[in-house]
Amino acid sequence: MKNLLNKTTRPFLAFVLVVLLISVPVYYFVIEKIWVVELDEHNQLAAQHTAEEFNKQNLSGLDLAEKITFWNQIQPGIFIRKLAPGEKVEHRIFTADRSFDFVPRQSSDNFRVLIAPIQLNGEPYYFRSITSFEDSRETVLAIAAITFFFFIIILAGILLINRALSKSIWQPFKNTLAKLKAFQLNKQATISFEQTDITEFNELHAALRSLIDSNIAAYQTQKEFTENASHELQTPLAIIKNKLDILFQQGDLSEKQYQLAEEMNMALLRSTRINRNLVLLAKIDNQQYQQADQINLGDLLQQSINALEEHFDQKQLRLQKTETAPITLTGNSILIELLLNNLLLNAIRHSPAGGRVSFSLTHQQLTVSNTGEAALKEELLFKRFSRLSPNGAGSGLGLYIISEIAKFHHWESGYHFNQGEHHFFVRF
Repeated sequence: MKNLLNKTTRPFLAFVLVVLLISVPVYYFVIEKIWVVELDEHNQLAAQHTAEEFNKQNLSGLDLAEKITFWNQIQPGIFIRKLAPGEKVEHRIFTADRSFDFVPRQSSDNFRVLIAPIQLNGEPYYFRSITSFEDSRETVLAIAAITFFFFIIILAGILLINRALSKSIWQPFKNTLAKLKAFQLNKQATISFEQTDITEFNELHAALRSLIDSNIAAYQTQKEFTENASHELQTPLAIIKNKLDILFQQGDLSEKQYQLAEEMNMALLRSTRINRNLVLLAKIDNQQYQQADQINLGDLLQQSINALEEHFDQKQLRLQKTETAPITLTGNSILIELLLNNLLLNAIRHSPAGGRVSFSLTHQQLTVSNTGEAALKEELLFKRFSRLSPNGAGSGLGLYIISEIAKFHHWESGYHFNQGEHHFFVRF
């Protein structure tokens, strides 16, 4: 995952680098083109100016020839000669790679050449002007290099300034995020956000205050409802149970009346379990089990097995247990004990008489397995009021409670079927 600063800086940096890579050669070729145009204009003006100056002097044929010879000697980049009768010269501009006596280097250089006809004293002459192109390219390269250097400096400065400003600007957001991470709803303590000079952050803080206050109020209402429901429902259920016990003690009940009373008692027991489980789930959702203990899972599992030994004996279930070295976990002892009991009761309830229940405990996972005939529908497991068997006496909340307790401890719960056995596991 990327933080927000890098996520915004990297695309900006990539864009600037692409623009830089494209702009440098474009910049070079544009400057070179401009320089070529300037050189060509210079040569054109040189031809025009030379013809005008010679014509102003009104020289005779012999004097003009001497002047041209002298001119060719003192102007190494310009050459003039009279055209022979019938000779024609086309106007041309091109780049030549050649060496000249007036260039001290031995290697050849690039030159921009103009060849054009001019009129001197009304007669046609051959005119050639040569301007060094190598020096202009060196100048263009120097300009491009300097521009590239300062462009890099500007880019580095922008990135550094942007990073420094971003860290400063986003510091209130980081402070707010840290306070939100430390916030615990069950403590019902409001958060005091700092005042900033950034409108968006102030609006965010106002929205968070409103949200936290409403959540605290909803949490308090739900907690009170859970406590009241637990108390108010348990009392009438206990009264009904007491009345049914008194009714069972009456000796004058007919067989039909006794059967109806027994059905009422079974429904009452199931309602009591459902009420107790729903209150438990509400407390888990409300984060009311915050106490954390160091728990030896192997010892706690053995205690649960011992407590349910009678149930194993009633169905004549064979027990098989595999355990590694002692395992110590951090969690709420009440919830973890309930998770173990639910896993064991689920295995007992859905195992055929004379079947087998096995336990595997490692440092990473607890698995409770029991014999079965076919795989269960995984999409229905670990959901509220899901029933593994239509004739089951459970409340339909046992596996859902297991998954919620696992989520509460940031564990993973799951199921798979293999070789005639159901395997329910909790991965730490």
